[in-house]
Amino acid sequence: MFLQVSPEVSAEEALKPNIVFILADDLGYGDLSSYGATKISTPNIDKIGEQGMKFTDAHAAASVCSPSRYGFLTGRSPWRLEKKGNGYRIDSDQMTLPLFLKQQGYQTAAIGKWHLGYSKDWNKLPITGPLEKGFTYHFGVPQNHNDSTRVFIENHDIVGRKPGEDFEIVKGQQFPNGVAEPRVDDLVDTTLTKKAIEFIKRSKDQPFFLYFTPCTPHTHVVPAEAFRGTSQAGLLGDQVQELDFHVGEILKTLDELGLAENTLVIFTSDNGGSYKDFKGTNGTVLNLASEAGDVLKKYKSAKEDAKKMGHSTNGHWRDGKGYPPEGGHRVPFLARWPGKIAPGSSSELTLSLTDVFATAADMVDVELPQEAAEDSFSLLPVMMGKKDGAPSRKAVFIQGDTKNNAIAICSGRWKVIDLKNEEGEKVPELYDLHNDPGEMKNLAKAYPEILEEMTGALEKARKDGRTRP
Repeated sequence: MFLQVSPEVSAEEALKPNIVFILADDLGYGDLSSYGATKISTPNIDKIGEQGMKFTDAHAAASVCSPSRYGFLTGRSPWRLEKKGNGYRIDSDQMTLPLFLKQQGYQTAAIGKWHLGYSKDWNKLPITGPLEKGFTYHFGVPQNHNDSTRVFIENHDIVGRKPGEDFEIVKGQQFPNGVAEPRVDDLVDTTLTKKAIEFIKRSKDQPFFLYFTPCTPHTHVVPAEAFRGTSQAGLLGDQVQELDFHVGEILKTLDELGLAENTLVIFTSDNGGSYKDFKGTNGTVLNLASEAGDVLKKYKSAKEDAKKMGHSTNGHWRDGKGYPPEGGHRVPFLARWPGKIAPGSSSELTLSLTDVFATAADMVDVELPQEAAEDSFSLLPVMMGKKDGAPSRKAVFIQGDTKNNAIAICSGRWKVIDLKNEEGEKVPELYDLHNDPGEMKNLAKAYPEILEEMTGALEKARKDGRTRP
């Protein structure tokens, strides 16, 4: 059941712009045709840029999923937590983007992959999570569509819980105990898209924020049957094309409801693409609606197969998910707001996904609290083509790995990877991305003044506890 919303919406509130933020999962810079893919076709996603603005120097807050999502929702760089691993949580007193917008009269939904934790005991209701972080509705996947829970969570409970039975994950058992409706792995994004469209339809008469986070193309790569064999990049390409179809369904819904003109749509990814295939299924058997197209065999080598077919998931950038070079965190970023953002426009601005928080505040013309969104700068002036108002900062700082050992400092042409060796000593690397996009030639010794300036900016950001003035 979804939470009921108040029908009483003032005329002023009704005019506030809607925000639809679509965050793909492990989608690389080179996975879209608008960013250079030739083996994959993504006309619906590309349309967002064609009808709006394409950014070419956008960066996730981290090179892996959980800290990246933390950074987006809080407007705070995840490296500030000095945490290892890929299991981040948002503090109970932390201001979040959905909570901020909720305070401005918005309905807010988190539909899709969450990966920021719930309460531990799922047999003690309510299961707390997104609703405690500012969302008014949640339908989601706890971590990934390959996680061991095998369930969706809607608001405060498991979908399909068996009455009177405890939910229990049993090692070696296909499905957990206590659940009558386990997720169907190749229909996860189909289900999520349906829920997203339902939310838009019931929220159409009031301002809303949709945080839509499909699981594509995170491994395991199992596109729905209708999309298998539709690309020239194997199952990986097929699944990206399925994602494109789902994005198209959301855009069509906005058009049909007459909401497109008053809605900012942003499409991006939580980090770079992974070159590695997921060999297992967390000790469980895939639950598929269809095994057509030899999917049970091909999913194990989908990433490698795409590479052999000539597809480069991160374009010409080096490495991928989990690593500090550009392939780990440079992501596509497309924004559309008809009448506000000029169609077919583009920007080379260096930005971080943490910037969406301040952008949303700028859109609703409400000043951010001083203690919120410490690393967020409004992109709205740039989106609207204004000469003044671009973020006034020297660089963006990205959590580069899961070891709390690397921070990427990006400022357009120049890139520093602030590293530590096994003894804990700093061994920073400097690259000229204009002439060396593959980050093969370390110029730290050749340009010590640039290195000092950029590492100094990071140290100032550490000392100040924020980058936003």
